[in-house]
Amino acid sequence: MSNLANKPSVISIRRAYEDPSENDGYRVLVDRLWPRGRSKESLKLDQWARELAPTDELRKWFGHEPQHWEVFQQRYRSELAETEKLQQMQLLLADAAGRSITLVYGAKDEQHNQAVVLRDVMSKLLLK
Repeated sequence: MSNLANKPSVISIRRAYEDPSENDGYRVLVDRLWPRGRSKESLKLDQWARELAPTDELRKWFGHEPQHWEVFQQRYRSELAETEKLQQMQLLLADAAGRSITLVYGAKDEQHNQAVVLRDVMSKLLLK
C-alpha cells in the first residue's frame, strides 16, 4: 500500500453549500449523489470519492433521521471496515500528499451525516 509518510495532520468536514476555504487543503466529495444546485466549479473538488459513501440501501434507510443515528454509525462503520474500503481510504490519504483533507457532504444536518463518521474512521487510520 501507499506510503503514508506525508500524512495529513487534519481531516475536517464542510457542507457542499458552504463556500470553500483556502485552508480546506485537499477537498473530497463523500456523497454518493452530487449535491443539488452545486456546480463542479463552485465545489472546487480534488476528488469525488463516491465509493466511500454509504451504500444506497443504508443511505435510504437512514434518511438523515436522528433516531437512526446510532444504528447508522454502526452499519456504516461495518461497511468502511471492508478491505476494499480501507484501501480506498488509505489511497485518499496518500493522494492528499500531506495536505489537510476536507470531506465535503451535502446533508443539511451537520451532526448526523456520513462525513462525521468517515472523518472519525479516517482519523483513526492516521494514528496507525
